[in-house]
Amino acid sequence: MRVLHVEDDEDIRAVTEIALVQLSGFQVLSCESGQQALTQAERFAPQLILLDVMMPQMDGLQTLAALRQLPGLAGVPVIFMTARLQEAEQQRYLSAGAIAVIEKPFDPLTLGTQLRELCQTKLADSRLSDV
Repeated sequence: MRVLHVEDDEDIRAVTEIALVQLSGFQVLSCESGQQALTQAERFAPQLILLDVMMPQMDGLQTLAALRQLPGLAGVPVIFMTARLQEAEQQRYLSAGAIAVIEKPFDPLTLGTQLRELCQTKLADSRLSDV
């Protein structure tokens, strides 16, 4: 699975990349900002976008809105990651189009499995809505 990971914290980017590439066999393109993600996303053609909520300049919601405007990315599943997960916030992210929200800190050993399960659930849900 090709994952576009957008995270401004260098340490979290590194841990996430290790968790997804080495432990789960994903292809990961890590970006340190929403702007960087916008310049590289189309070429990478991600199958999943893993997006930090709190980033300088462009936050996660702004980045998501901009990514949705790019050809071919409108239907790509998005999972937000945040250190401050509250019910109202979670609903806001889901309403913006995310399929899930993962709270930081996360378990690097299970992150890949968690992402696969969330994407499979999303795929199953979309198939049911087509019936």
